[in-house]
Amino acid sequence: MNEDVFNMELRKFLKTVGVTTQREIENAVRAGLSAGRLKGTETLKVRATVTIEGLGAEHRVDGTIALG
Repeated sequence: MNEDVFNMELRKFLKTVGVTTQREIENAVRAGLSAGRLKGTETLKVRATVTIEGLGAEHRVDGTIALG
């Protein structure tokens, strides 16, 4: 395995995950506010799961995001 290639590919993947996930969370929160499902003062429970197909590996991160 080429460590440099692996590291660059991993960083590229994580950057994509971070950017797209942030966008999706922002869109969901804005939609929730517009629909009246959120007041803007909540703390939301969030979960991200990364699955490595073919290896049977899964990593889950739980957290919270305060809106106000």
